[in-house]
Amino acid sequence: MLASASAYAQGVSYTVRIDAPRPLEELLQDNLDLVRWRGNPRLDRDQLQRLVKNTPDQVRTLVATEGYYSPNVTAALNTSGAALEARVMVDPGQPVLVGDVDLVLQGFEPLAPTSVKFDADALRRRWSLGVGQRFRQADWEVAKRNLLRQVMQTRYPRAQLVESNATVDPDMRRALLRVVVDSGPEVQLGGLRIEGLKRYPPTVITNLNQIKPGDEYDEATLQAFQARLQDTGYFSGVEVSADMSALLDESIETMTDEQKGAAPNAPAAAAAAAGPVTTPVLVRVTENKQRNVAAGLGYSTNTGNRAQLTYDDLNVRGLRLKSKLIFETLRQTARADFYFPTTPKGYNDSFGGGFERNDLRGERTNVTTVAARRSWGSPLLERSLTVEVLHEKRQVDDLPETSSKSVPLTYSITRRALDNLLSPTSGYVFNAQFGGAVLPVLTDERFLRATGRFVNFRPIGPAGTLVLRAEAGAVVSKRKLGVPSTFLFRAGGDQSVRGYAYQELGVLESGAIVPGRYLLTGSAEYQYWFRPPYGVAVFVDAGNAADSLRDLRPKAGYGIGARWRSPVGPINVDVAYGQAAKQVRLHFSLGFTF
Repeated sequence: MLASASAYAQGVSYTVRIDAPRPLEELLQDNLDLVRWRGNPRLDRDQLQRLVKNTPDQVRTLVATEGYYSPNVTAALNTSGAALEARVMVDPGQPVLVGDVDLVLQGFEPLAPTSVKFDADALRRRWSLGVGQRFRQADWEVAKRNLLRQVMQTRYPRAQLVESNATVDPDMRRALLRVVVDSGPEVQLGGLRIEGLKRYPPTVITNLNQIKPGDEYDEATLQAFQARLQDTGYFSGVEVSADMSALLDESIETMTDEQKGAAPNAPAAAAAAAGPVTTPVLVRVTENKQRNVAAGLGYSTNTGNRAQLTYDDLNVRGLRLKSKLIFETLRQTARADFYFPTTPKGYNDSFGGGFERNDLRGERTNVTTVAARRSWGSPLLERSLTVEVLHEKRQVDDLPETSSKSVPLTYSITRRALDNLLSPTSGYVFNAQFGGAVLPVLTDERFLRATGRFVNFRPIGPAGTLVLRAEAGAVVSKRKLGVPSTFLFRAGGDQSVRGYAYQELGVLESGAIVPGRYLLTGSAEYQYWFRPPYGVAVFVDAGNAADSLRDLRPKAGYGIGARWRSPVGPINVDVAYGQAAKQVRLHFSLGFTF
């Protein structure tokens, strides 16, 4: 490779040519003094000659880090041309390979009656620089760091490398590796030590703690506790860790005179004599503001223009308040909910009430609800049970206004198995709901209801994703009249059947489109990520809602779209043609909905 040099008023001008395999050429270009000094105005010809003379030794040192300990290196300065040229030729020869790995573990004996023996064989199998691999200095350092990291993640957070040697035989092209790891004391977790909590009751932290005193140290367990606290919304920052300062103080206090005089290579013996040590779990939090008000304007291709006002209070007599006012062209909503701190068994309880007005396809509804809800589980398997007291007023053009009341109970379960919960590219998510109003208490018409939704992401080649969606629902009752419209079904819109307006597909009644007893929709979409995070999509949707299965004739829509995996979730812009409506529509959506 030929690199040109700029001309300077003082100093010698020269070029450098390096003949070596490409990875080594890049290494030498970045690190040789001969290259770095090029263009220096203080460099004279004698100094350049010394640089060229010293270059072979510097090359040998550099290429040794890549596993080549017997290279053939020549360096010369060509003065015959119009410009000086320093030429470096490198034949690296055969690399040095790892011949043997001696991994010695000191300590690691179970000290508590309930402790399980440390799996030393598994640790050895995970050693990354194995026999027969090229001995690179960078790989050697990474292997040692990874080894220590794996040990420190569970039970032995104070483990350390007490010896590491790499004996290289250039003639035999073999490296013999020896690593000695000392476990240090076996660590068990104790009680909580909380810092930074001022506004909120300690139960917002203690109720989420699943760590029992005496549990062995486990970094993954601490991180899971930290994630649960971060998800509560009470804190802008959370750090959960073992209080190593307390562990160090305990070690110093319990150290005997004999241990102080022990040989430097016997830390494991001292740890064994002392037995397991216990450290508190330190929780440091930075609290969010207690009260927060937010306002915003927006537009949805489903419900039109939007103005929104939210008010949250994280401590209303120990409860969390979330409230919102939303004004949209087709829908207006007012709602407030109170949330209890998560219980020690992991239950999230809430209660609240709201009002919603909808004006859709000739049907106008006013719905007032009071509800109580219990949810539990994790983002991977989430469940909830909701009971509502509901009153609905409904009016269809040219028909008298009707009202209905109901007390439905609904059980919901959501299973997620996705590679990314925010912007998935593989896996699936499934949601099912079962419930209804079955008791003749504040209920005009008893009914049963079931729904199911499924989305599957399948990678197709290195840059493609196939997205399959399906949704089905059914309501069973003696009469449809008296079943609240909010528990019946329509189709159409951004998250349903594209190519049709929001909730456009349903049952025709006196010129209006009203909800039906049954729902069935499906979609197939191919996404091609030509320049991640940007992509394009083609799709086909189909579905409908009806009052009987024989009338459930699917309406099709198909189109193309643009995709962007934004930091807040996928943004989709679609142009779709509704075959039955014979109309082209623009659809815009943000985020992955469930």
